[in-house]
Amino acid sequence: MSVLVRGLKTVGLVLFYYVFSIGLTFYNKWTLVGFPFPLSITVCHLFLKFIMAWMCRNVLSMVTKKQPLVLDWKPYLKSVVPVAIFSALDIGLSNWSLVFITVTLYTMSKSTALIFILMFAIILKLEKPRCILVAVVALIVVGLFMFTYHSTSFDMEGFILVISASVITGLRWTTAQITLQRQELGLSNPVDVVFHLQPVMVLTLLPFAFYIEGISVSTSELVFRTGSLSILLQSVLFITTASFLAFMLGTSEYLLVYHTSGLTLSIAGVFKEIVILTISTTWWDEESLMPVNIIGMVVCLSGITTHTGVKIWNANREEREVNLDSDKDNAEVLKRFITDEEQESEDSDVLYDTSKL
Repeated sequence: MSVLVRGLKTVGLVLFYYVFSIGLTFYNKWTLVGFPFPLSITVCHLFLKFIMAWMCRNVLSMVTKKQPLVLDWKPYLKSVVPVAIFSALDIGLSNWSLVFITVTLYTMSKSTALIFILMFAIILKLEKPRCILVAVVALIVVGLFMFTYHSTSFDMEGFILVISASVITGLRWTTAQITLQRQELGLSNPVDVVFHLQPVMVLTLLPFAFYIEGISVSTSELVFRTGSLSILLQSVLFITTASFLAFMLGTSEYLLVYHTSGLTLSIAGVFKEIVILTISTTWWDEESLMPVNIIGMVVCLSGITTHTGVKIWNANREEREVNLDSDKDNAEVLKRFITDEEQESEDSDVLYDTSKL
């Protein structure tokens, strides 16, 4: 596949990811204002995502006449369960933090996930510890910190939650990359990935949701104690809409990681975070931009551009190496062919001289 085609494919996957990620971030923030049960909402999202994935798999099975993928217990427990646990904790803690902090502070804090993704990727030997890679990540993190430097809506509890989510994000996407890129598992279809992850994710978050929010949810007039059917239907609609956005977001994330890497997903998410921060400061009335923020945005975009350039250069180098190896193989085959022809010619000459005797 040419570099141009791969580049266009990656851009398409990134844009697909942006639409649902940006939409879900603001939708969740808006929903949590009037429905402050982040863990319970997340559990509902995960359960409905499993139903959506099950429906999609059955439709695909009827169309393609092929049985949907079902992993055996051994590879499931070894490869899928760790990813599911990390994913559940990442999503749950991230949504929980939005109850306490603004979108701006959340985005600034969550940007530190780049550091942890790089750290775990190097530990697990998914990335080589190159200086340029470390410099790119440092440039992006510093730029993003400058872009959100003036945030005043600080809350320690929310900050601890989102930083914990950032650490788990590093584990989530490095283990996800290993699992998705293992060809023998056959998890190239993101719907299959969502289907296999959701049950463990629900079981991981359900005890936390029950312990922390169980009494509040059971006594809330928005759910079980409501005296109006319209309010109950409104709550169901909010949760169902967010579940659909979460399902599409999960699909786009796993597609991008399968075709690139967890680090690429995180770096691509930085530009998305700049868009989110711009929207939150312009239309969400959180805070206004200052000169230091604009400088930070330029620094951040410089890091993204550098990373893109490095990826393109590496792709070109790999393609040249593949072509060079192919040319060497062809030259070796041609050399052996010429040698065999010369040998046959010499044998023919010897036979001719012997016949004259």
